[in-house]
Amino acid sequence: MNLFILIAVIVVVVMYSYYATVIRNKNTALEALSGIDVQLRKRYDLIPNVLTIAKKFMEHETELFEKITQLRMQASNAMLGSKEKFQAEAQLDVQLKNLMLNVENYPALKSDATMTQAMKTYNEVEENIAAARRFYNSSVKILKNSIEIFPGTLFASFAGEAANLSYFETDVQSKQPIDASKFL
Repeated sequence: MNLFILIAVIVVVVMYSYYATVIRNKNTALEALSGIDVQLRKRYDLIPNVLTIAKKFMEHETELFEKITQLRMQASNAMLGSKEKFQAEAQLDVQLKNLMLNVENYPALKSDATMTQAMKTYNEVEENIAAARRFYNSSVKILKNSIEIFPGTLFASFAGEAANLSYFETDVQSKQPIDASKFL
């Protein structure tokens, strides 16, 4: 009888341990997703400042400014963690890189202290976004592993919607090198 109770206690402890692991991994993945959102908010707040400074020098680049503004709104309105959000972010990345390439063609703008500081801040934010995306992908991998490998499959329902989180992947356009010659 004591052996049966001991085995039952061990089974309960092991099952609880797996349950707690799935919940911990779910919360880490959601935290990582929130971290991306925080970094993206910094970017969204920075973009109008960069555009305002650049517009003073680059009057004829209105199409680029409009495209960036449109993509900023599209990305900020997309649902956090959705493929649409990730795709809009990737397109915004491409357009912001185009803007930075354009800045190189305007010596007065490039040497402007405010623009230089804005570009440094932009680069910092981009590095933070990349780090947040790496952490997010790692957290999603750990969560998916914990609910797809037995006995975690028994607790997959406790992960809920978080089990459906997508990995952040760049789109084909973002992987293409930017042709600087069209801006020269």
